[in-house]
Amino acid sequence: MNSQTYNQAILELALAGLAELTSSAQTKKAQRTPAQESHFICNWMVESLKEKRFSKLVADDLTAWIRLARSQGAGAELKRLLERIVFQYQTVENANTGLGHGLNAMINELLEAEWLVFTDTEVNTKLKLDGDGLSSIVIDVKEFSQHIQDGELIKPTHLYVRADEQTFAQIALSHGLLISQGNKKTSLIKHHKTYVIYPQNQQPALCLLLN
Repeated sequence: MNSQTYNQAILELALAGLAELTSSAQTKKAQRTPAQESHFICNWMVESLKEKRFSKLVADDLTAWIRLARSQGAGAELKRLLERIVFQYQTVENANTGLGHGLNAMINELLEAEWLVFTDTEVNTKLKLDGDGLSSIVIDVKEFSQHIQDGELIKPTHLYVRADEQTFAQIALSHGLLISQGNKKTSLIKHHKTYVIYPQNQQPALCLLLN
C-alpha cells in the first residue's frame, strides 16, 4: 500500500528531474541553453507520465507542466520550477511540527510590519474590511482558537489575506509554513484571497511557490 504523501511525491519528482538533467549534461559534456533544458525536462516529464514513474498524486502537475512547456517553450522555466519546489519542500521537510507556534510567530511579525491583523472575528458570511491600503490578514476566531493545540496545528486553517502574495509566502516559509495557492473566489472577505495551511504542512496540492 502506497502511503506516500503529496509532499513526498512532489519532492521526489522534482529531485529526480533535476538529477536527470544534471546526469544528461555531464554525459554530453556541453552547456545547455535554457530552451534546451526546458525541452529536455519536458520530454522527461512526458516519459515519466507515460511510464507512471511517480505517484498518481502528481499526475495532474506533470500534465499541466507538459502543456505549459509545449506552449511556452523556454518560457515555462521548468528547471527553475523544479528548483523552487525542492527549495520550499526541503525547507519545511524537517520543520513540520510546532506549526501552531509558527502561525503565532508569523502573526507577530506581521503586526510588527504594521499589517492589519484580525483573529477575534467570526467569519461565516461575506465581510468587507476597509484596510486603507494596508496589508491585512483575517483568521476566523473559531479556527484560530480551536485549530491550535499545544503549539500544533491540528486542522486546516483559512487565512484571508490582502497583500503582496510573494511577500506573504516568504514570511510564511520563514516560520516553517507552506501556504496553498490563493483563491479569490472562495474568500469571504472582499478584496482578500483565501489561503489554507494544513497540519504538518500536508497540502493536498502544490503550494504557493516563491519566484
